[in-house]
Amino acid sequence: MKNIYSKLVLILCTVFLVSCDNDEMSHTNVSAVNALYSPANNKFYDLGAQSSAIFEWEGAKAEDNGVVLYDVVFDRENGDFSNPIYVMPSDGKGFQKTLNLSFTELNKIAGLAGIESETIGKLKWTVYSSKGLNVQKSSVSGIIEVQRPGGFPTPDQLFITGTGSETGETVANAQAFKKVGATTFEIYTKLQAGSYKFITRKNGTPEVFYINEGDLKQDGATTYTGESKVYKISVDFSDGSTKMTEIQKIELWFPPMGEYLFEYTYSGGGIWKADNKTIVFRQESWGRDERYKFKFTVVNGTTTSEEWYGSVNGDNNRPDANTPASFWYMVPVTSDYWNNCFKFATAVDNSNVNAEINFSAASPAYTHSFTIL
Repeated sequence: MKNIYSKLVLILCTVFLVSCDNDEMSHTNVSAVNALYSPANNKFYDLGAQSSAIFEWEGAKAEDNGVVLYDVVFDRENGDFSNPIYVMPSDGKGFQKTLNLSFTELNKIAGLAGIESETIGKLKWTVYSSKGLNVQKSSVSGIIEVQRPGGFPTPDQLFITGTGSETGETVANAQAFKKVGATTFEIYTKLQAGSYKFITRKNGTPEVFYINEGDLKQDGATTYTGESKVYKISVDFSDGSTKMTEIQKIELWFPPMGEYLFEYTYSGGGIWKADNKTIVFRQESWGRDERYKFKFTVVNGTTTSEEWYGSVNGDNNRPDANTPASFWYMVPVTSDYWNNCFKFATAVDNSNVNAEINFSAASPAYTHSFTIL
């Protein structure tokens, strides 16, 4: 009798525990999404526009009548979502039955699907519903057709490396670009015979870009066969455009004498130097004239032209110990004889100096300096 009683207690406890476990798990049960509302099947998007796509679906139901979380899942056109290329929570950190996805993000997803830039391809999408557990994949899916623009998603940073670059092919030594806009980078660097490419990071597995007939392309390298020259390389990821400008010469223009005092020599890393140069102001009836600015002689293709750099101010006072570093920042200006000139510090007069122009990525702005010897 005692054994029968013990077995009965054990059975009742087991039933109770199973019942409790089932009740606990029921709080995580949700239904699958049964209908996708938008975008319409085979909806076409030109991702070159500044816009977004709205994804919307029928809500799922939770067994406990609580909230449901949603993930929007993307795959290749012939994929089955067993290995999706991208998963993103819906709006409101996964709580809403919509997803507003920018064309920039959608362009990134299209790239992950293997759709080449400047081509048209298709993506498949569906929705997963859950309460964090017991994820339910919808049995319905949609197709969208996208046209990728010529550009690429903009990286946070960019470097140049390769045998044709001035720092060689050791990735750790790769020279950094300066980010000068939301989608644009530029670098002042020397190219030599060999190949070069652009990378988005120095560790791990970076994205790789190169120039092909003036356009930015992915996963390759550019061969350089000419003489060693200094270039300004500009890259715009929004449209995949590039520009190569040879920096042939940089001279210090001294308008008080109507002449160039000296020429700078490229020393590497986007920096030019002119060592042990004598600076003498011009004596005028009203005092000593010390104004100056810079002329760059540049070559674009077969066209040689001038670019002038000077002060952001139309006129300046002489700098002193309290003058901020921004005084020496160089910006594009006109070739006007006097406007936007800098002024030397008083101590520079009749002194020898080491002059430097710094257009490196490490500098907060393009700038210059004179160190009295």
